[in-house]
Amino acid sequence: MEERNGLSARSAVLSALLGSHPPRLPARHLVRIGALFGIAEGTVRVALSRMVAAGDLLQSDGQYTLSQRLVERQARQDESRDPHTKAWDGTWEVAVVTAERRAPADRAALRHTMTALRLAELREGTWLRPANLVRAWPEIVTAQCTLIDGRPHGDPTPLLWDLDGWAAEARRLERALDGARGLAEGFLVSAAVLRHLLADPLLPTELLPDGWPGARLRARYDAFDRRYREVLQEHLRG
Repeated sequence: MEERNGLSARSAVLSALLGSHPPRLPARHLVRIGALFGIAEGTVRVALSRMVAAGDLLQSDGQYTLSQRLVERQARQDESRDPHTKAWDGTWEVAVVTAERRAPADRAALRHTMTALRLAELREGTWLRPANLVRAWPEIVTAQCTLIDGRPHGDPTPLLWDLDGWAAEARRLERALDGARGLAEGFLVSAAVLRHLLADPLLPTELLPDGWPGARLRARYDAFDRRYREVLQEHLRG
């Protein structure tokens, strides 16, 4: 399958830990997951050492845990599976960058945060989305932006998101879940679905095209994941 291409030891380790609750696994389990894809034990252990040195993982007593930065990514991943939304009254959130003389690192950090908050950039320095998500604004946003609640004249959704593209990939992944066979294929499809859900703009129903597959993909994935985790845990214990 397409998801098989280019899986590295680092990708296998990250996907395994991001999908585990809590995000902690012993080295021997991570080695067994690497073996599903023909990755040698030594290669996995070298990747683990490098990830600890880079600050991606914490290691203690043979157990590997995600760093705080990646725990936050896991939280976003979990939120994408069960998003916290509220009824939409037509209001849009607008964040306009007004801070002056920002360092490149601050610019990059803000862009990353805005994407994680599921805002889209209409033009450079102007980010917006419908106000239907339940969350707080982090300090990195309030320090660099002026926040506005507004109502655009017309619907800017087509300018901000490729909804047709997201929906087409979601339907392909639904078929991939239905057709996944074996632990390796299931692992790859699972990781692909979670990445795709992170890219869901989580728009209110009023702005979505008919037949939007977001809720259906989540339901199918939840059912798949329950079965898959049982089989994977049995394999790891073995």
